[in-house]
Amino acid sequence: MPDASSDFDADELPGFDYDPRTRVVFGSHASARLGELALEYGARNVLLVTDHGLLEAGHAERCRASLSTSGLNVTVFSDVHPNPTTDDVGRGLEIARQAGIDFLVAVGGGSSMDCAKGINFLLTNGGRMQDYHGSGKAKLPMLPLIAVPTTAGTGSEAQSYAIIADAETHMKMACGDRKAACRVAVLDPELTVSMPAGVTAAGGIDAISHAVESYVTTRRNPISQLFSRRAWRLLSAGFPGVLKSPGNVKARGAMLLGSHLAGAAIENSMLGATHALSNPVTAHFGVTHGIAIGVLLPHVIRYNSSVVGGLYGRLAADIGLCDARDPSAGNRLAGAIAGLVRTAGMPSSLEACDVDPALIPQMAGEAAKQWTGAFNPRPVDATSLEELYRCAFSRCD
Repeated sequence: MPDASSDFDADELPGFDYDPRTRVVFGSHASARLGELALEYGARNVLLVTDHGLLEAGHAERCRASLSTSGLNVTVFSDVHPNPTTDDVGRGLEIARQAGIDFLVAVGGGSSMDCAKGINFLLTNGGRMQDYHGSGKAKLPMLPLIAVPTTAGTGSEAQSYAIIADAETHMKMACGDRKAACRVAVLDPELTVSMPAGVTAAGGIDAISHAVESYVTTRRNPISQLFSRRAWRLLSAGFPGVLKSPGNVKARGAMLLGSHLAGAAIENSMLGATHALSNPVTAHFGVTHGIAIGVLLPHVIRYNSSVVGGLYGRLAADIGLCDARDPSAGNRLAGAIAGLVRTAGMPSSLEACDVDPALIPQMAGEAAKQWTGAFNPRPVDATSLEELYRCAFSRCD
C-alpha cells in the first residue's frame, strides 16, 4: 500500500485562520470584462493606475475603453516608476483627489498595483505612507480596487500589502491592511505576451522565489502550502516555455496563475531571508528585484536545508530532480533554480551585478531589519546574512 504521508505537505495540521478576500477571474481576454466587473462593485469615477510603457503598449488603453464603454468616468495616472516611492504615491493622490475618485483599477506589474494601494491608503485614511508601515494601521474603510496584472511576477494582486520605498532613504516599506486587498484580480494571459524578455525573466524568477520561500516559512500552514506547491509546479513548467517561446499563451497562463497562487501563499505565510537580502541590494545598487532574487535564492535554500530539507525534497521531487527523501534535495533544488537563472541570461553573482563588497556589512545590518527575515525557517541575523552576501558575491556553488 502506498505511503500516503510521503506526499503530505505538512508534518502536522496546525491551526490556522484563512480569510480569502480577492475574487479571481482567469482566462484569455478576461480583461474585456473589466468594465462589467467595476460596475458590479459600484464604480462611478475610476482612477486607472498604470505606467508609461503600458500606455504605449496599448494594454492600459484597452482597459480604459472597457471601463468607459460601461459608462464609467476614467482618470488615468501613468506616472508610476519601478519600485514606486512615496513621491509616486503623492502624485497619484493629488490626481485622485482632484477627480473625486471612488474606485481604483491597477493595470501593470507590482509597481502599478503597489502604487494604487498606496494611493488608496492616503486617499481614504490620510497621513503619509510611513504611517502605514507594518500591518493593520488603516482605521477607515478603503475604496474598492481591481488589479489587472500584465506581468507574472509579484503576485501583488493577491496580497493586502503595498511595497513602497521611502523617497529619501530608498528603503522599502511593507504597508499592509486587509482593507487594502483587491476586490478582484483579473488574470488575462494575453496581456503578458508582450512583456520584454528581461521583464519576463526577472518576474518569473521572483514568482518562483515566492512559491519556494512561502512553502517553508515559519508561518506556513496547509492552505499556504497548497498554494505554494501548486504555484511551484505551474511556474517551474511554464518558465522554460515562455523563455523559449514568448508567444506561448498556454505557458504564459501557467506563469500568470502560478504567480497569483504564489502571491496568495505570501498573504497566508509571508516570505523569508531571500527577500530580506534582496531589498538592500536594490536600494543601494539599483539592481532589479528579480535579478537580485535570482542571485540570492539558491544560497538561502542551501542555508535553510538543514531545517526544512524535507520540504525542499517535495519541491525537488515535483520536477523530477530526486526522491523527496533524498538528503541532497536542498542542494539539488538550489542548483536547479540557479540553472533557470543562467538559462534566462541573468547574473549569477552579486559581483556580476556590480555590487561593492565594501558595503556588504552595512547591507547585512539593513537586511536584518527587513520584516521578511523574521519568517525564515532558519533564524538569521546580521552575521549570517553577511555570510550569505559573501557567498553570493562570487556564486560559491
